[in-house]
Amino acid sequence: MKPIASLSLDLDNKWSYMKTHGDGGWEAYPSYLDLVVPRFLEVLRELDLKITVFIVGQDAAQPKNHAALASITQAGHEVGNHSFHHEPWLHLYTDEEIQRELTSAEEQIESVTGERPLGFRGPGYSFSPEVLRVLAGRGYLYDASTFPTFLGPIARAYYFFKSHLSKEQKKERKQLFGKISEGFRPLRPYSWKTLSGPILEIPVTTMPVFRVPIHFSYVLYLAQYSRSLAKAYFRFALFLCRLRGISPSLLLHPLDFLGGDDEPDLSFFPAMQMKGADKVRLVTEALALYSSQFRIVPMREHAHAVLGQPTPQLSKIPQPTTV
Repeated sequence: MKPIASLSLDLDNKWSYMKTHGDGGWEAYPSYLDLVVPRFLEVLRELDLKITVFIVGQDAAQPKNHAALASITQAGHEVGNHSFHHEPWLHLYTDEEIQRELTSAEEQIESVTGERPLGFRGPGYSFSPEVLRVLAGRGYLYDASTFPTFLGPIARAYYFFKSHLSKEQKKERKQLFGKISEGFRPLRPYSWKTLSGPILEIPVTTMPVFRVPIHFSYVLYLAQYSRSLAKAYFRFALFLCRLRGISPSLLLHPLDFLGGDDEPDLSFFPAMQMKGADKVRLVTEALALYSSQFRIVPMREHAHAVLGQPTPQLSKIPQPTTV
């Protein structure tokens, strides 16, 4: 049997990218969900894959998005909680704000999709001891907010350079993509101990040994320069995962299926110079390779598989990180 692996998609909408980037007009909540959801669902249907889609509560609260979001669970995919307001400074929230943020998103997502989320991923990989405690207290099965790479500060610096953010806004976003010490976190799943009980952590997998990102946005970034290099990079990453006994948990983003011809307003993102059709072809090829080497399941199933065997525990939950 092929080793187990999981796949997820962070369904960040157009307005959330604009908001984090400091662009005006995000308050109208412009959306591309009607375009991107059918597009990625079709790719997953062709490859016979079931995944986890992390939904932002604010999108579930907008009636214009209901049909697109409902189609996700109708197609048999799991839904997860990606916060309500999609603010990468979630770690700065008070306990009351965290409780309201997670509960509101959870309720809206369940109302639209018919499924209560059992997993959470923080926007911009933002999390805190309080977030983990609230998740455990609300009965969540797993968190998926850690991103074990040393390159977070570089990605953040590039993002800030391309943004229209004020000094104060950059300070709010100072944990975006994490700091260098994130690269030392485990690649394998483990359990946090909180005052509300334990919760499983399933990290976003980075390349074993080197700890560089390997999810599909980075593959597309490399493909701008060389498709052969991008495919070789991804193939080598999967080889290292198998060699080291890592069951990977990789993620997708909406912009992996959208090009500059679909969303010219988001041209500041890497690989948005590519056409949407070209991105879809490359991502489909990469997912087919992933599926040929691993048995891909939604994160909920991955979590149950992990919890069916001894799971390393960390005696202390992490302290809020600063840069």
